[in-house]
Formats: sequence, structure tokens, C-alpha cells
Amino acid sequence: MSPRRIRRERSGPPAPVPGPERVESWPDGDWVVRQVSGAGTAKTYRCPGCDQEIPSGTPHVVAWPADRFSLSIDERRHWHTACWQHRLRRGPRERGKRRGNP
Repeated sequence: MSPRRIRRERSGPPAPVPGPERVESWPDGDWVVRQVSGAGTAKTYRCPGCDQEIPSGTPHVVAWPADRFSLSIDERRHWHTACWQHRLRRGPRERGKRRGNP
């Protein structure tokens, strides 16, 4: 008899995979997510997770709510990949405020 393999349940969302848009289901809803290589970006964006700039040419994630497709252009947000993956633990930062300060 061959030994059984113990399968661990994955916790959290799957790791991002480069490629076209996909829908990710999170506790805060479904999101359309696109990995951006950074090679074609000529603009600097501000990450809502850490309130830091994403310089042009930097790989990152673009995400918007899946249930509001008609508003998606206005609701697209550019995130650092790590900020997107951990956003439920951190929450969005307010511009100009540091954590722990009112």
C-alpha cells in the first residue's frame, strides 16, 4: 500500500499569476484583477494600500470591483502586489496620515 499524501488547505487567495484579467473572490467581494508587468507603463500611480508611489516601469496589480463593470474605469486602482495580497489585514491608508496617528 502506498503512503497517503496529506493535502493542506490553502489559506487566502491564490498567488497572482501573470496574464490577462481574472476575477478573484475575497471576503470583501469579487474583484477583476490584472497583473501589469510595468514595461508599458509611463505613468506614476499611488498605491491605496501604503499611500506610496508606484514608479513607472514597476510591476504591480490593477484591480476594480467585479460587480460594477460600468464604473470600472473610474474605480480602477493600482496596487503594489504585496499591498494587494495583504490589504484585508492592513486596510487602506489615508493620504498624509501615519498609522496610529489620528
